Amino acid sequence: MPAATKLVLVPGLLCTKALWAPQIAALADIADISVADHTRHDTMAGIAKSILAAAPERFALAGLSMGGYISYEIMRQAPERVTKLALLDTGARDDPPERKELRLRRNALARREGAGAVQDELMSALIHKDRLADKAFTGMIRQMAVDIGAEGLIRQHAAIMSRPDNRPLLPSIKCPTLVIVGREDALTPPEMAQEIADGISGAKLEIIPDCGHLSTLERPEAVNRAMRAWLTA
Repeated sequence: MPAATKLVLVPGLLCTKALWAPQIAALADIADISVADHTRHDTMAGIAKSILAAAPERFALAGLSMGGYISYEIMRQAPERVTKLALLDTGARDDPPERKELRLRRNALARREGAGAVQDELMSALIHKDRLADKAFTGMIRQMAVDIGAEGLIRQHAAIMSRPDNRPLLPSIKCPTLVIVGREDALTPPEMAQEIADGISGAKLEIIPDCGHLSTLERPEAVNRAMRAWLTA
């Protein structure tokens, strides 16, 4: 039996290991999985360096949203260590000024009311409208933010706001790459995923119907199928 692929998963903003719970369960037979800590540093370079220090020598890498931004930085620092790359519900461009202003306002909200209040404000953009009435589902998403906390959010926002435009990096990515996006993703819509896939030679694009920004939780079966095919190709 072949050795399991080493797989490092990177969560998104205000998300924990729970973001990847369906994939951890479904891919355990073919992958040796670890989930990166993206909460302790306030720059992409610092986050990537700490993840690389804890990661296997060579590994497959998957990141969702902010996890995608971090994955770009890992590819910038140590491309020779990444055997395969999956970018889920993310973009390649840097923050425009109005997005930075919004993040600063949400930092202030987190200081006043906690990170859960920020996730409450984001919820309608995070998931498909049909899931908003599912209180168990939205409660789990909110709990991830509570677990990250206000200070964790502020560090994550600092890293996101200072990230570069990663479009020039895309042509240098040579490993097999999978790009996944929810068709109804309001934060990083399919055209952003198409831009990434167009920029990376040979990248495969999967657009998941009836799915918002948190594809790993909203449509786990579709994500699991796509990631299994990517890992075993």
